[in-house]
Amino acid sequence: MSVVLFIVILFVLVLVHELGHFVVAKKFGVRVDEFGFGYPPRAARLFKKGETEYTLNWLPFGGFVKIFGEDPNDESANGPDSSRALVNKPRYQQALVLVAGVVCNWILAWILLSVGFMSGLPAAISSDSSKDQHIQDVSFRITQVVKGSPADTAGIKTGDVILGAHRDDGVDLIDKTPEGLISFVSTSKEGEKLTFTIERNHEEKTIDILPKKGVVADKVAIGVASDTIGVLKLPFFQAFHEGATMAWNMTAGTASSMYHLIVDSFKGHADISSLSGPVGIVGIVGDAYKFGFAYLMSFTALISINLAIINLIPFPALDGGRLLFLLIEKIKGSRISTNVANWLNTIGFFILIALMLIVTYHDIVKLVK
Repeated sequence: MSVVLFIVILFVLVLVHELGHFVVAKKFGVRVDEFGFGYPPRAARLFKKGETEYTLNWLPFGGFVKIFGEDPNDESANGPDSSRALVNKPRYQQALVLVAGVVCNWILAWILLSVGFMSGLPAAISSDSSKDQHIQDVSFRITQVVKGSPADTAGIKTGDVILGAHRDDGVDLIDKTPEGLISFVSTSKEGEKLTFTIERNHEEKTIDILPKKGVVADKVAIGVASDTIGVLKLPFFQAFHEGATMAWNMTAGTASSMYHLIVDSFKGHADISSLSGPVGIVGIVGDAYKFGFAYLMSFTALISINLAIINLIPFPALDGGRLLFLLIEKIKGSRISTNVANWLNTIGFFILIALMLIVTYHDIVKLVK
């Protein structure tokens, strides 16, 4: 089921991204020769409508629109249909065609998050009464588990609902708040058994945890973060406002993480193993699906925003790389050599495929461990 969901999500994200390029290119009279799902080699020609072929390709990492004149050659520069080549259109039109896919991915994320808020998304209880009045099914949940911590070793999972906890010295967890849990754990003794009653997938479980020092500086801890969380279900217009806010916050957070990853890679200590490719995303999609429709919408929105930001990176073969070429041409007042641009894009494409294969390898290694 997870694989099917992933294929559907990938299909939708690629369709929306490439549809953005397609529609704006058509709007400016640019010829579009092919709309492909996946990357070549070609698996099948689905159908042809007008001048555009719709194809299915073997490498399921994305998709493409083959726009006439996007990779300039003699035909697009000087041929009989050269007036419809992208390279011969004004630079602002070329830029709009390039950014259209990114914009459509962001809009899709906004819509998905808005639908999620209409259906009900998890939200922390705050002092914002305008939202809190719409929060339902409030519970005290684990929001993070430190890998290798006592909680992780005992089997505590992110999303577990804490129903109660008891210490061997007879003390119970009374204050079910993050501060209350910290106090309950930190005032226990190292190695003292803490018995937690949790709810997971509507099933009640009892888990024993032995806290220890070193997880948190100068404290006895079990290695979890927690929060009081409910389901935020908003009216139509408020959902779209909140969806836009969350989409923007996701964009800022993702862009910041991407920036630090790139900077770290130049410094020689980027952790590529922390990235997830198609294989890793399949597993995450399955987990999101188990939590419900709204969670799946939220995760799909996050993937869509990631796709938008990655495409804006000024690297050859990506939309951002092509935008960089346009900027260089604007500054120098003439076109970049066709051979140079095409070679850079080809090299960039193969580097991206190699990176995707490396990330996929790490995904498989994580699965077999």
